[in-house]
Amino acid sequence: MKIASYNINGINARLDNLLRWLKEARPDVVCLQELKAPDNRFPAQLLLDAGYHAIWHGQKSWNGVAILSRYAEIKETRRGLEGDPEDLHSRYIEAFINGVVIGCLYLPNGNPFPGPKFEYKLNWIKRLTKHAAKLNAFGLPVALVGDYNIIPTDLDTYKPEKYLENALFRPEARKLWTALLKQGWTDAFRKLYPKDRIYTFWDYLRNAYHRDAGLRLDHFLLNDKLVDRLDVAGVDKHVRGWDHSSDHAPVWVVLKDLPDQAK
Repeated sequence: MKIASYNINGINARLDNLLRWLKEARPDVVCLQELKAPDNRFPAQLLLDAGYHAIWHGQKSWNGVAILSRYAEIKETRRGLEGDPEDLHSRYIEAFINGVVIGCLYLPNGNPFPGPKFEYKLNWIKRLTKHAAKLNAFGLPVALVGDYNIIPTDLDTYKPEKYLENALFRPEARKLWTALLKQGWTDAFRKLYPKDRIYTFWDYLRNAYHRDAGLRLDHFLLNDKLVDRLDVAGVDKHVRGWDHSSDHAPVWVVLKDLPDQAK
């Protein structure tokens, strides 16, 4: 079972790239972030024509998350996180697919630091952590997938000193990330590649992609029911180099010993 995550940075603006990548990579499940489209502008039929069922939680101009699947029609289990009834951002959607609970998330950026956006980010991580604990208690295989907007360690940025005052790298956010992991989650990429410098995001500015001046922002957290099934993981970095690309590249993991129910 190949699960991918892709911050598409505008699904309608980059639909051709998405369809091209889906045809090339053939992931079984895809978590998308930053749809930047209301629900009625989501290209569900075009994705179905490409072989993917979809559920989505859109928002005009900002945010937005979706899950695509080559399996049968998706069973949605949640949209949005509890804990803040005034939070109207579309940042979380969850489904049960092929025996696995998959949470697709777009964690707040939090910049500028300090300020209310950073406080919102910290509170959102705390809400995610509470929900993650509930998911773990069910005893099911769970993957929390998406753009976390957190640089966990120095190894995950090309220039740590540049990001000391950036919300992506602030110790307050990284401390909450560590607390989430200690709850019983494994960072899939660091499990497989503990010392490799891996990036998933390259800014549009200053020729960052061609200089490989990147960040690792997109993560797969697996609970104990899934981690032993982790086989390989990778970043489709070349997609970032396509014309009119998102500033993120698609990332993916392959889980072994799962029944293949794909059509």
